[in-house]
Amino acid sequence: MNKKKTGMLTIQRNSAWISLVLVFLFISTGLLFSYSCGKKDALTRIKKSGILRVITRNNAHCYYIYRDQPMGFEYDLAREFSRYLGVKLRIITPKWGELKQLLYQGKGDLIAASMTITESRKRDLGFSIPYMQVQQMVIVHRNNYKIKGIKDLSGKVVHVRKGTSYEERLRELQSEGINLTLKLYDDIPTEELIRMVAQKEIEITVADSNIAMLNRRYYPDVKIAFPIEEPQHLGWAVKKGEKALLNKINAFFRKIKKDGTYSNIYHKYYANVDIFDYMDLKKYHRRLKTRLPKYKKIIQETAQKYEFDWRLIAAMIYQESHFDPEAESFTGVKGLMQITSRTAQDLGINDRTDPKQSIMAGVRYLRKLYDYFDEAQNPDRLLIALASYNVGKGHIIDAQRIAKEKGMNPNSWSALKETLPLLRYRAYYKKSKYGYCRGTEPIRYVDRILIYYDILKREAIS
Repeated sequence: MNKKKTGMLTIQRNSAWISLVLVFLFISTGLLFSYSCGKKDALTRIKKSGILRVITRNNAHCYYIYRDQPMGFEYDLAREFSRYLGVKLRIITPKWGELKQLLYQGKGDLIAASMTITESRKRDLGFSIPYMQVQQMVIVHRNNYKIKGIKDLSGKVVHVRKGTSYEERLRELQSEGINLTLKLYDDIPTEELIRMVAQKEIEITVADSNIAMLNRRYYPDVKIAFPIEEPQHLGWAVKKGEKALLNKINAFFRKIKKDGTYSNIYHKYYANVDIFDYMDLKKYHRRLKTRLPKYKKIIQETAQKYEFDWRLIAAMIYQESHFDPEAESFTGVKGLMQITSRTAQDLGINDRTDPKQSIMAGVRYLRKLYDYFDEAQNPDRLLIALASYNVGKGHIIDAQRIAKEKGMNPNSWSALKETLPLLRYRAYYKKSKYGYCRGTEPIRYVDRILIYYDILKREAIS
């Protein structure tokens, strides 16, 4: 065979080999493209299915059912996120140790469970931008004066849930020479451990500051002793690599922080957590057992008639009179609902100290105020009505006028919390129809009622 023929044969063989390689690459690329199309990212799947599956915890600060309605700080955030995406929300509530497992099994799209962002967790999860700052706090009984600092934990047993950032930090303290003993629980809520401290069943637990301060209302015998960690942050978690979903979550958090949605949700659950009056709350818890039962049926019947939550009315009555039908203020108001003589006359009652008459008159009057402020939306409308019950409708109208002048929403309670106190100053009250007003009083009044109301709602879910 001459050289020319040999060369031609070699070229033909090489061409065949190249063609075979190209076919293989074409098929492989097609398979990869087909696989990548079949394996959708989480955000695409959510939009296509129309369902957002949120993995969270069934507890008092994440998600719970109250009066047949879903509630909870994390639930409200998740609900807003589902609306932001234009999809339906589905809640999944596994045990604490199964949160990540369910996420990676594809049974949920994200974890929204008040989870602290830690370096160890970031190895397995992708975290959103932070939405709340917290700090790990040691919780002891109010009468425990021996546990004052981290060194005092040596020789002590600290009770926490397994797999938490609390356990992680306490193990770090052990490695640093703090000779503490860890008692770990598989799936017990932090709130339950706080209750156990309050009732002296255990001596020490740890809780994030937001949980600690909120539960201090329900268990006033606990003390928030000291922090064991620098401030940390909470975030939502997704599978590693789910960049599209994570970017969407981050855009959502930026939006709700800017437009006030986050602030409204935060204040719904954590408003006034820094207000803590030990003696008042102890007395309140005691009187819920000793005094409230006498009037509970009347309160429930009246609240139902005028379409209010009876627990709100009970909280209001406690703020007014501490459930004392003979209570009388130096201003002359009397009875459980502290009715003025003029209001009693207008509403046709003749004995303000009669529990039934007082409750009926007070709730009926509150309803009139609620109906009057019909341009406001709940919860603002209800809070404005409560403030009006305390200080008078006229002063609320004056505060609304000031809010308008300042470019604020006159039907927003947050705006009125800024303008009501201004009515203490001559520059403002001299131009107001109803004159001077101790504008901080109705704010304090509403804040206290919300605390008492929150405690009563807690009783219903605990």
